[in-house]
Amino acid sequence: MKINILAGALCLSLGMGMTSCLDSFLDVSSKTESNTETFYKTENDAWRALIGCYDGWRQTSSAMATGFYLGSETMSYECFGATGNADGRGYQAIDRFDISQSPSDLNLYEADWKNYYAAVYRCNELLAHEEQIEWKDTDSKHTTYIGECRAIRALLYFDMVRLWGSIPLFDAPVNENRPQSDASEVFALIFEDLKYAMTNIPANAYPKANASSNDGHVTRYAASALFARAYLYYTGYYGTEPTGASKAEALAAVEEIISSNEYQLVSEFKNLWPAASAGVAEVADMETLYGTYAGDGNSETVLAMKFTSSQDYDGNNDGNRWQVMVGMRSLNAAPYGKGWGGLTVNPAFVDEFPNGDTRRSASIIDLEGEGITSSTDFANSYKDQREYTGYAVKKYSPLCFADGTSASKEDGSGDFQTSNHQDYVIIRYADVLLMAAELGSPNAQSYFDAVRKRAYTTNGELSSGYSQLSVTKENIMQERRLEFAFESINYWDLLRQGVDYAANKLALEATTFSGGSADVIKINADRIRETKGLSQIPYNQITLANGMLTQNAGW
Repeated sequence: MKINILAGALCLSLGMGMTSCLDSFLDVSSKTESNTETFYKTENDAWRALIGCYDGWRQTSSAMATGFYLGSETMSYECFGATGNADGRGYQAIDRFDISQSPSDLNLYEADWKNYYAAVYRCNELLAHEEQIEWKDTDSKHTTYIGECRAIRALLYFDMVRLWGSIPLFDAPVNENRPQSDASEVFALIFEDLKYAMTNIPANAYPKANASSNDGHVTRYAASALFARAYLYYTGYYGTEPTGASKAEALAAVEEIISSNEYQLVSEFKNLWPAASAGVAEVADMETLYGTYAGDGNSETVLAMKFTSSQDYDGNNDGNRWQVMVGMRSLNAAPYGKGWGGLTVNPAFVDEFPNGDTRRSASIIDLEGEGITSSTDFANSYKDQREYTGYAVKKYSPLCFADGTSASKEDGSGDFQTSNHQDYVIIRYADVLLMAAELGSPNAQSYFDAVRKRAYTTNGELSSGYSQLSVTKENIMQERRLEFAFESINYWDLLRQGVDYAANKLALEATTFSGGSADVIKINADRIRETKGLSQIPYNQITLANGMLTQNAGW
């Protein structure tokens, strides 16, 4: 198969669409004549191929259907599927783990399945041609580029194996149907890839001090944090030790990050998130709009997926396409911009935040408490909203200017649907500290205290609501629930405490309002147990695989 290079990246045509690659270090000059017979010769070729790998990873958000973020949050205890009152009920099927909510939705994740495997193919192409590349004799980036590529492949498989469990496993660029591999085999490759990245990406390859130019790269430390996260998930969900990873290795990985002194907690929690930091601003007044935001690539960001505002409807996929789903339903309430009303927040989860915990107001839009319900536009939004609870996600809320113009571009010319480009923060330093505490670090109490104290800090002062808690597994997991709300982490934290634990926590009966009328949401614990918390494999892929794929139980 010949692979053309468009916009500087290896853009594969595997029946999965063409993409562009436009973002900071993803910007390179356009060439149109390269293919697998003439490419992979020089280190510069390897760089361009690596850009294609990053772009392939980004397509999982920029060209998503359901997507990992929305899927994770919809399945969580934090959020309901919501969206518009007259919309299809695909998100309700995901939320309830029950396809009877929308029996015709047999391919909820089909675009995602394709995007992930297309991205894996890009990584495998580079890795397959590693030996034919003429790497530089001095100052070579050989192991850095290959380490990044392998870490991206590990990221992709980690998302897929959590969503779908047993999946086809490819470690070479072949175009064929394969049966599902056991999840243990997938994790073995994940740990192997991450170990390579942890060992071979130099610690100084992408210094945090240069985040303005290198943010978004998978660093040695990002790979280490992913290694610990994958270890904790595997041992929790599967109840056994994985091949290729141990608790000691996982702890050493996060301790190395901490001792590197590359990262530190941002002083106030709200400053991590644009919407939590924002002020009401006129068009182009970005200083007021961003307020106290610590900025992209701040001291706490270990790994983030980068986007731009240039996405369009012509196949240029480089924006944060799930962010519009998080916005309040067709409702601008500056600084919060409108969206499609997905992921309304479970009031029972809101109530879990103790008094004085600043993470509540930084993470959640309280429509009544912030005066939004009294706005003239609220009534129309309310009538069109499914599963209204009075609360919306703030961390990833789109932004708008005072006149309601989308702030996705500073001059107000952005499309509220396609131009959102807020970073998707995959790993924060707070997570590193709490994983180290959970893994049994001698410094567990101090790590735990640092995260917890920050949650109760405003203007350098601790609130009266703060009290020190002992560093137990239960307390760590509860702190994680509040710290990482709406960051596509907490659902997987529930699952890794056991399917029965997750089922009992997720089961609920709650009254919301759809189209202005009372609407009862009921999630049955037996649905989570039957599906084991796994998601629907697209039926089209099962058909195309000619019997090689088996649908997950309950779907």
